[in-house]
Amino acid sequence: MKQDEVKKILVIVESPAKAKTIEKYLGDHYSVKASMGHLIDLPRSRMAVDVEQNFEPEYITVRGRATILKDLQKDAKKAASVMLASDNDREGEAIAWHLRNAIREKAAVPIVRIAFNEITPTAIKEAVANPSDIDEAKVNAQKARRVLDRLVGYNLTPLLWKKVKGGLSAGRVQSVALRLICEREDEVEAFIPEEYWTLSGDFRIKKTLWTAQLVLWEREKPNLKTEASVNEIIDCIKGKEGTVSEVREIEKTIKPKPPFTTSQLQQVAANRLSFASKKTMQVAQQLYEGVSIGSSRVGLITYMRTDSVRISKQALEEVRAFIQEVYPDELPEAAVEYLVEKTAQNAHEAIRPTYTTYRPDSIKGHLSLDQFKLYSIIWERFVASQMKPAQTKTISTDIVVGDALFRISGTKIIKKGFYQALNILAVKEEKNSAHYPCLKKGDTVIFEQFHAEQHFTQGPPRYTDASIVKTLEEKGIGRPSTYAPIISVLQDRYYVTRSNKQLVPTVLGRLINTILVSYFPHIVNVDFTALMEHNLDSVEEDLVCWQDMIREFYQPFKRQLDEVFQNLEPIKISLDEPTDQLCEKCGRQMVKRLGRFGYFLACSGFPECHNTKPIPLAVCPQCGGDIVARKAQKRGKEFYGCTNYPTCNFFTKYKPLPQNCPECGWFMVEKYDKVNGSYKICINPACNYLHSVESSTES
Repeated sequence: MKQDEVKKILVIVESPAKAKTIEKYLGDHYSVKASMGHLIDLPRSRMAVDVEQNFEPEYITVRGRATILKDLQKDAKKAASVMLASDNDREGEAIAWHLRNAIREKAAVPIVRIAFNEITPTAIKEAVANPSDIDEAKVNAQKARRVLDRLVGYNLTPLLWKKVKGGLSAGRVQSVALRLICEREDEVEAFIPEEYWTLSGDFRIKKTLWTAQLVLWEREKPNLKTEASVNEIIDCIKGKEGTVSEVREIEKTIKPKPPFTTSQLQQVAANRLSFASKKTMQVAQQLYEGVSIGSSRVGLITYMRTDSVRISKQALEEVRAFIQEVYPDELPEAAVEYLVEKTAQNAHEAIRPTYTTYRPDSIKGHLSLDQFKLYSIIWERFVASQMKPAQTKTISTDIVVGDALFRISGTKIIKKGFYQALNILAVKEEKNSAHYPCLKKGDTVIFEQFHAEQHFTQGPPRYTDASIVKTLEEKGIGRPSTYAPIISVLQDRYYVTRSNKQLVPTVLGRLINTILVSYFPHIVNVDFTALMEHNLDSVEEDLVCWQDMIREFYQPFKRQLDEVFQNLEPIKISLDEPTDQLCEKCGRQMVKRLGRFGYFLACSGFPECHNTKPIPLAVCPQCGGDIVARKAQKRGKEFYGCTNYPTCNFFTKYKPLPQNCPECGWFMVEKYDKVNGSYKICINPACNYLHSVESSTES
């Protein structure tokens, strides 16, 4: 046997999990190895972009990856040919490009590129049978993004270090996301809740009690600002009979939603499963790369970084066959088509199960709980997307009592349609079809009791993982592969923290945002960042030269940067604000300093004296001492207590706000519940300012 005949074809993928799955599909004539992601990249220690030489990037072997690269080069020497099978996106194309160049330096072997959207035997064999060249335009788009981010980050960061504080950093896209979060926080803090009341009435039909809401008073929408205004209405209508004035029936057709894109998956996983965007992508990666199902290893979903809702013909045929078998009455005559956005990169399909026949419950025992949950919503969304619409009937009944009009509405499902495929994704209305009273026009109704409820208007909600991803997508900032990293970077830098799933900017994050917005408004401008994303897409489509795009951005940016470096006075000293407090250890003055986790008090005698103390957040309403943040010893949960403990035992689990109650003088706090979200309230349980009837009894 000749030596050439025993040589194997080397296939290089990104991860070991993917390598395992693909190797089983290809057989003995192939050897599948993993590159473990990028092996060649820009160094972290310096900008590594030669501005004078047409922005040429300086690539090096990633630290700690040299052995992997050498092993792949050795394997390539022994192979009959090499197939580069990194992910089918910009990053994957760049990985393949670097690997090709590195292998060519050591081995004269044929090298081709293969790409696939799912890890199934059919998809892998089809990719192997149809190799291609590396997409140089896609590589240039990745190169342009890396260079662009380096020019911004590695120029702004030294500015922040010199003028503000060491250890800070800035990024091109992340700083825009930070601006959005900070601006929303400004709105939250500026919002002043307003009191309003609602009125409902209970009436009985046989043994069932129904509740109707007041919707009109004297033919106008009621504007009830006080309890007294509600009681006036009650006094006017109490004891009067109600008459059914109108009964309306409205039938509605509800169409299924398209299969998931990356942003939609992150949003739904955040809302339904409480997954952070980073966790969603990690679990999706596991499902994509392959999971052991009994004796076989299967990639359960298609590629999870996509902004397209396109579905392959083969997948449509398979899901329609499945629906025909399981839900025969809900199969449309033709496949349902969904509009693909003009900006979508249509090379990928939507995120869908690779095999519809793998129902979530049938493989639950082979998956972790997180894998099962995420796979379930992907499977449900995809199958439902190709089923018939659902139909609902809503009955609204109007009841007139004097000058008041009350309304009761109920909706029930009259044709389940695609709802039959939903379980985790079913909303409350789908799970519990509402009932409504059997009344007809002219019927008489006796109200047994009226209920007046106090409310306060809700301010703008803080961003969550789901809502910030939705906003970034709508504004054209970032791409499917960048949504999760944007949020992660902001958290890692401690510019943003999570509180009740909400993204809250830290003191440090708000300071950085203020500086960037003040001196680089163009860079952290939403429209400008979206334009950069559009330009990167143009590079990928080979419509724009990447160096020209970078040059057009860099020249005005550099002029602005030089001007700020020259004119911005250092504000390091102003961050160390003197106080009138003395250090109890050495007697020197305490100063207010900004650290990674916010402001704190430190001894001005540092480094001789290391004494630090938390910043007082409010005045104790019981003894006049300071309220500071503390942590429970056992579980480490933060609470807020008086510094005069144990003499004073006042504490609260709610963080004080920098404002006092205008009625009683106690401090205000921010509370959170699932019904009302975040809202301000006076900490004094005996004070009615911004207290609901229920919460006024809380301590």
